[in-house]
Amino acid sequence: MDPYVHLEIQDGIGTIEFFHPQSNSLPGAILQNLADTIIKAGRDKNVLVIILRSGGDRTFCAGASFDELMAIENEEQGKEFFSGFAKVINAARKCPKFIIGRVQGKAVGGGVGMASATDYCFATENASVKLSELAIGIGPFVVGPPIKRKIGVSAFSHLTINATEWHAANWAKEKNLFAKVYDTVDAMDKAIQILAEKLAASNPDSMQALKKVFWEGTDHWDDLLMERAAMSGKRVLSKFTRETLNKLKQR
Repeated sequence: MDPYVHLEIQDGIGTIEFFHPQSNSLPGAILQNLADTIIKAGRDKNVLVIILRSGGDRTFCAGASFDELMAIENEEQGKEFFSGFAKVINAARKCPKFIIGRVQGKAVGGGVGMASATDYCFATENASVKLSELAIGIGPFVVGPPIKRKIGVSAFSHLTINATEWHAANWAKEKNLFAKVYDTVDAMDKAIQILAEKLAASNPDSMQALKKVFWEGTDHWDDLLMERAAMSGKRVLSKFTRETLNKLKQR
């Protein structure tokens, strides 16, 4: 199946779904499309609440494209690569509609950042999380601000330092990344639909005002996340990271 980003609108609920056949590891074009789609849904008067989800069963999002990461040759390319999730996070942050996250499977790196950029996030027990960036010699610089905002410095530091360890969905719920965790996808989807319908029947003006309240103090993130993208773009060219990536490629 080819990669895609879809927006479906029904009864005031805008459902955005993204997919890539490589475990939902997203290349720059898909990330740009996803950011643009979030902006489009935010401006659409027929959309009152947004559900953000991915296709497939096992992985919500495995971060950015490994192939594109391997192809980086200079700092400018590195900054552009790491700006992909920055654009998605900022689009979600500035979107005037509430965004409900649906995490059906594992989330890595940028996938954790994307989940943290939603306003209310549901998950299943299969939705374990990991920030693997330090293991390849960089760091979760771009996704750090929304994750730290959601789960706090201590839990963010824990995830970052333990870069090779998966953390269970219930751990993520305890740290407030996930609001609810369900045994099955069906149970999760029913709960999401109930909440989405309630929000679609709520006062749009009040929800828009609350969204601004939720994200107070983040107006500087347009600049901050691009600065962080440059930090990652520089470090991905280091000898340590290039050697580590080559070892991973040969596996």
